Amino acid sequence: MRALRLFPLLAVLLVAASAHAQSYASPVFQSPPKPVAPDAPWTPPPGGPARDIAFGAYQRGYFVTAFREAMRRVGENDKDAAAMTLIGEIYHDGIAAPQDMVEAARWYRLASALGDRQAAFELGVILLDGAKGVERDRAGAKAQFERAAAKDHPGALYNMGVLAIQGDEKNKPDFAKAADYFRRAALAGDENGAYSYGVMLRQGKGVPLDIGESARWLKRASDAGIIAGQVEYAIMLFNGVGVERDEKSAAEIFLKAAAHRNPIAQNRLAHLYISGRGVPRDLVQAAVWHNFAKAAGLEDAELDAATAHLTPEEIGRVRDLERRQMEF
Repeated sequence: MRALRLFPLLAVLLVAASAHAQSYASPVFQSPPKPVAPDAPWTPPPGGPARDIAFGAYQRGYFVTAFREAMRRVGENDKDAAAMTLIGEIYHDGIAAPQDMVEAARWYRLASALGDRQAAFELGVILLDGAKGVERDRAGAKAQFERAAAKDHPGALYNMGVLAIQGDEKNKPDFAKAADYFRRAALAGDENGAYSYGVMLRQGKGVPLDIGESARWLKRASDAGIIAGQVEYAIMLFNGVGVERDEKSAAEIFLKAAAHRNPIAQNRLAHLYISGRGVPRDLVQAAVWHNFAKAAGLEDAELDAATAHLTPEEIGRVRDLERRQMEF
């Protein structure tokens, strides 16, 4: 049987700054998650601390109550940074008040100046790309991320790592600094940080090459559902690099990432179905995942040839499975 070895596609992740890490695995800036729950009146349970009413209401989706309570708190205490941050969030998302990015930035800035790390992070995200009424200010964004990172905000630490990789007009890429930020972000609970740090360990970029440690961090990212982490860890698992070889488990991880529309995982999974490694040999499944990867722009002449002579019945099954996967 011809040997099958799967190769990672992250060789350009951490090369020239001007390239902005041009691979599918490129780190991208993080933005905070936004609430989706509907608004409704809410009365807090008796006996709870008054200062938790606004945040408790916000968490439950009672945004009018949260906004009213946060404004009341600020009126009573102009140093209440947590309430200011909450008001900024409400203006940012346009819930319980018309969306107003200028007002959101104003409240975040007030809270950031008072030491609120979440406000600093949120303001940094707004300034990074700009927003309606708020000019783009990369230096200002960096300053806010630095302020939040100093208090170990996971997202701010991660974003500082991205900025360190990219560099700017005055600073060259600093991979050692980026690796440190990603490591700190991971230690603070950020799974994208775990993924990025694992990649740098694998490449020996900014840190000494350490394949075993790389596998440990990439496994953590994979287990947390970071799609790029799943792809990289599955490749290591399949090849037995930095971890004991396990083709079946690698195939299972590839399937998870492929189902989330990752073309690299789809391509690798198709190869496994062709070879029968980690999964039963199945030309129909191979064609399905190859077609998805190809539609995303990932050409593969070997897979073209391997799936070129399906029977009409097999082609029908391919189309049916593609429809089902698209509905998933």
